[in-house]
Amino acid sequence: MRYLALACDYDGTLACAGQVEPPTLAALERLRATGRKTILVTGRELEELQAIFPQTALFDAVVAENGAVLYRPASREVKLLGAAPPPELMEGLRRKQVAPVAVGRVIVATRRPHEAAALQVIHDLGLELQVVFNKGAVMILPSGINKATGLEAALKLLGLSPHEVVGIGDAENDHSFLALCECAVAVANALPALKERADLVTNGHDGAGVVELIDALLDNDLRNLHPRGKPCPHPSSD
Repeated sequence: MRYLALACDYDGTLACAGQVEPPTLAALERLRATGRKTILVTGRELEELQAIFPQTALFDAVVAENGAVLYRPASREVKLLGAAPPPELMEGLRRKQVAPVAVGRVIVATRRPHEAAALQVIHDLGLELQVVFNKGAVMILPSGINKATGLEAALKLLGLSPHEVVGIGDAENDHSFLALCECAVAVANALPALKERADLVTNGHDGAGVVELIDALLDNDLRNLHPRGKPCPHPSSD
């Protein structure tokens, strides 16, 4: 096998409107039956994810909070990859009347159009934090934390190299982890900028696109697909 792992975004990729369809779950099971690893890479908080997606055991590792939390379903081990948000940040957002605000173990999240207020609070407090976008979501994280750094931690845990991974996503915050993967795939409903940088774009939307990719991996390790951009390496035919 050329590709030993699949790294997959959740919302807008694996899931549509927060839910994963049975054919997508079945495709993940087929992929895992070959010995390949699966990694979920999401901006959602872990507890929120587990509430809407009880099948996290289909993944060998879960990168949550946009790279800030690493979870291993088999052992239920949780590792924080960043510092908890400072209390003064939430107080500053409250004073700016930013709502809704969700606070995770590391991440603080709100919605557009509150990005300007969030940046102002970070500036006024002199905090080393960054704002990351995910379509309508506005996420505040420690500087340097993103899906790529979270995926790197997951790959280290699983003993894998980025060169052995295919990644698939749909939104702005997926750029970093897809760039880390040897082959980057965008689902059909992905943002245009992500499609432009992807090696491959699926015909299917959301979970159907993930099923399409998994079927291609199982069929011939992507040898018959024609990348948009740099070629996705495949085993030699010699």
